[in-house]
Amino acid sequence: MWLLVGLGNPGGTYARNRHNIGYMAADEIVRRHCFSSWRSKFQGQLSEGTIGGEKVWVLKPETYMNLSGQSVAAAARFHKIEPGHIIAFHDEMDLPPAKIRVKKGGGAGGHNGLKSIDAHLGKDYWRVRLGIGHPGDKALVTPWVLGDFAKADQEWLDPLLDAVAQNIPLLFQGNENGFMTKLTQAVPAPKPKKPDSSGGP
Repeated sequence: MWLLVGLGNPGGTYARNRHNIGYMAADEIVRRHCFSSWRSKFQGQLSEGTIGGEKVWVLKPETYMNLSGQSVAAAARFHKIEPGHIIAFHDEMDLPPAKIRVKKGGGAGGHNGLKSIDAHLGKDYWRVRLGIGHPGDKALVTPWVLGDFAKADQEWLDPLLDAVAQNIPLLFQGNENGFMTKLTQAVPAPKPKKPDSSGGP
């Protein structure tokens, strides 16, 4: 049995934020694998189904990012799921857009959702780091993560989410390198931004 957790903030205001890419991954997993309808449970939205013969729960905590661990811990305790069978999907500023890394354990890297899960469950769960890039200035971090993806981002974002959902069985098999390779092959590199030619200051 596995618990897949998409990290994000609830409500329409945040739906397309970069910070909510974890929610987007959870939605795509549920859609692709024809899971049950979302229902309110464990201070979040929960869906269930099977992938590759494995029983899977997908959870989107609705506690807001900073308290995500409350929801994850409640679901894990109820279903008796060990940290090694929990996978958290989250945004990662230290990776360029469209890049992905998978790791078990490790630090939270300043991510408040991971900090909260660490506090409730320890660090021995899996993290799928979904790159959103960095704005380049520390002062711009909050508006960056709470800003919506640009229209041009859909060229890599949609294939990324699709590839995540399609290749989940590789993570269940412990083949994180194969998972990352499949995503690298499936996702086009983001196009470089064109320089501003407006002639403004």
